[in-house]
Amino acid sequence: MSLVALVRGKGPSGFGYASTAEEVTKGLDLTGRRYLVTGATAGLGSETVRVLAERGAEVVATGRTSESAEAACAQFGPRVTGLACELSEPSSVRALTKKLTERATPFDGIICNAGIMALPELSTKHGIELQFLTNHLGHFLLVTGLLPLLTANGRVVMLSSDAHRAAPRIGIDFDNLDGRRGYRPWPFYGQSKLANLLFAKALARRLQPGQTANAVHPGVIMTKLQRSLPGPLSGTMALLDPIFFKTIPQGAATTLYAATSPGMALFTGEYLADCNIARPRRVARDPALAERLWDFSAEFAARYA
Repeated sequence: MSLVALVRGKGPSGFGYASTAEEVTKGLDLTGRRYLVTGATAGLGSETVRVLAERGAEVVATGRTSESAEAACAQFGPRVTGLACELSEPSSVRALTKKLTERATPFDGIICNAGIMALPELSTKHGIELQFLTNHLGHFLLVTGLLPLLTANGRVVMLSSDAHRAAPRIGIDFDNLDGRRGYRPWPFYGQSKLANLLFAKALARRLQPGQTANAVHPGVIMTKLQRSLPGPLSGTMALLDPIFFKTIPQGAATTLYAATSPGMALFTGEYLADCNIARPRRVARDPALAERLWDFSAEFAARYA
């Protein structure tokens, strides 16, 4: 158990920092339920898919290519289907939503897990900085495209992060979403994670009664997400891993708690950490900013309809 887990106890939910994905879903029978999980080829996504399937759910699990998704999902058995979804490419997202819409099978949960982190150099695509495009806009396209398939009690779970606190002071810098006025890895990553949180809040106001949308902070975990970090920083994190960081099963716990816990049916538009409701940065609670982001995202999505 990590040092942090020893210090932190459990919260009102009965779970806490050290709780695992299996623990928070213990006793749940998800037979007959269907979920979509992005970024399912490794790390938190893979653990999320594994536990959902173990509890009886059917899962559509995405990777950047059909080959990577199918290879990763082969270990989980017939309940899990791997499909391609390159979130930085609108045509790939639209192809997936079209395929799933044609199948017309409803989803009880859409778990937006995939992401890239702290790219050391500015990279843009479709006129947008790549982290914002991948982490937020790709998921916006996916979720809004699949909303007609969300069940009456369906849940959307956005993987945000406490790194949203590193976003610019104004929250979302709409005048520099391409990074041409200056780029720093962590503020741009934080901006994309803030966007995930704001999207969940704006979506919660648009869903039908009974449906929910929440954002979660999985914790700090050593996964492939750290692959873009500079060598010395990545090495330091690896040394500290057993002392301060969550394991992958612990990191997937809050996601699965938000997606499956019966008690979470009562909460929407919230931010969760360690399987409990948490308080995000003030700008993350700004409804006007959330609406401005929604409008910008919808305009972007309309270009690729």
